[in-house]
Amino acid sequence: MSGTATPVLPTLQTGHIGLNVTDLDRSTAFYRRLLGLEVTAEGTDPGRRYAMLGRDGRLVLTLWQQSTGSFDGGAPGLHHLSFQVDSVAEVRAAERTLRELGADFAHQGVVPHAEGASSGGVFFADPDGIRLEVFTLSGVDDTGAAAPSGEAPTCGFF
Repeated sequence: MSGTATPVLPTLQTGHIGLNVTDLDRSTAFYRRLLGLEVTAEGTDPGRRYAMLGRDGRLVLTLWQQSTGSFDGGAPGLHHLSFQVDSVAEVRAAERTLRELGADFAHQGVVPHAEGASSGGVFFADPDGIRLEVFTLSGVDDTGAAAPSGEAPTCGFF
């Protein structure tokens, strides 16, 4: 494909995220605590449980209890989800909350996306092993942290 294509959907933006989880109550508590979301709707019928989580009237995340096992990063599909915040201070606040929640981290502390990059964040897994990232676009170069994967994007290697 060469050149610049005229967008078919010029107003395109990412909508809400839908995740399959093994334990709806556990995952709802995790995402509410980490992201500050509220339950806006839920389904409680056995075999059809779900929770819609949002903020300021906007749906952000829907959790569906319809999975077994854990996330498989080696299978086709989702690699990871990232959530952007405005500052390194917010990334560090997320890191503290994640430590309180007992999350598994892929790298220690706030790390740049690549060597010398100003953007970066924390890389971790939710209770089902789904890979997640909370990042900011600038200020990470001031932390003195090295990128775990050198010049390559850190977010690609966890």
